[in-house]
Amino acid sequence: MPIWGVLAGLLLVIDGDSLVRSRWHPGTLALVHTFTLGVLGNAMFGSLLQFLPAAAGVPLRVGRLGAWMHIALNTGVLLLVAGFHFGSAVLLSLAGLLLPLAFLALVGMTLPAVCRAAGQRLLRAGIGGSLVFGLITAVLGGALALCSGGRLALVMPPWVDVHASLGVLGWVILLLASVGRVVMPMFQGTGMSSVKWHGVWFASLVVLLTLASAWRLVGDGEAGLQATLACFGVSFALTVVWLQKRTAAARRGPLWWSWRAGALVLVASAVALPWQIREPLLAAALALGVALPLLVVGMALEIVAFLGWIELHRRVGRGVQLPGVQRLMPARERGAAVMALGSAGAAVVLATVHPDAWLARAAGLLQCMAWGGVAAVFHGTRRRVQRFLRDQWKSER
Repeated sequence: MPIWGVLAGLLLVIDGDSLVRSRWHPGTLALVHTFTLGVLGNAMFGSLLQFLPAAAGVPLRVGRLGAWMHIALNTGVLLLVAGFHFGSAVLLSLAGLLLPLAFLALVGMTLPAVCRAAGQRLLRAGIGGSLVFGLITAVLGGALALCSGGRLALVMPPWVDVHASLGVLGWVILLLASVGRVVMPMFQGTGMSSVKWHGVWFASLVVLLTLASAWRLVGDGEAGLQATLACFGVSFALTVVWLQKRTAAARRGPLWWSWRAGALVLVASAVALPWQIREPLLAAALALGVALPLLVVGMALEIVAFLGWIELHRRVGRGVQLPGVQRLMPARERGAAVMALGSAGAAVVLATVHPDAWLARAAGLLQCMAWGGVAAVFHGTRRRVQRFLRDQWKSER
């Protein structure tokens, strides 16, 4: 995941302000998909495969297909980004075929098991809905990539709007809301939203997002789709803020602050949606450059540390005192990574509002440094796990 954030920074360093002036610039499309598929896609693919067996009680048979799925995803993203950046119809066409296959593999591995599992019906419904929206998004994206490669002909603006809306709201935010309802009390000590509220929110999202998407395709206006995005984005974000009020001060660590900041920036992104005529990329920069990375990476830092502890628990015999999660990934490291990521995202937003070449390149450099820091934190946790195992092996000899 961090390598894609570094690549996004390099794209900004290379192309400068041309990437923050128009949503239709090929370089802008490359940058956007580096974040949405490279960063967020990898994080969500991996977290689903980890979360479903561990917290949702959904048994998965992944095997080698899981590795091939990740290879297909990352190869497809690389082809797509390169196709946009270099203007290659061949690369775009290959990406348009490969990326839907990666999502189809994910859905094929997870959705039948989600439907068969018992208990936690609301959680399984939310995850299942997000998987369906993710697959539809991928299929639409594949068709649009083939259009960009000259293989198909579609009226681009409405189809791109629907593709982006289904991906952000139906795939990413719905999955974050469904999983977050379970893991926020576990990792942040928050309250849990009521079953009735979450059920109404989920059902309304599915119905209204579907209707607004259909209206955008058959009509001329964007208002319905924008209102749907704003309404459900704000409601999700404000629910996060409200639930976090119950967290004790002692538990308000980097994860809590990353979700608080991400939620507030998501509200700002929704507010910026009506201003797209004046600032066409502001809402996207706030959501994709700041809010969603803070939400996803904040949770990923917690999960990586927890998985390291699980590995030690599995591989070390009983009676041995294991280092805690805080020792495997100290809070100061997580906090520094979150702050760097937020600062780098803010620089991208500033470059979007004031598209100067030097500002865009500075934002790209900050992105490279921030994502390099995230990678260093992940590597540090892995190094501490290996060091403990090595020391334990030496002591047993």
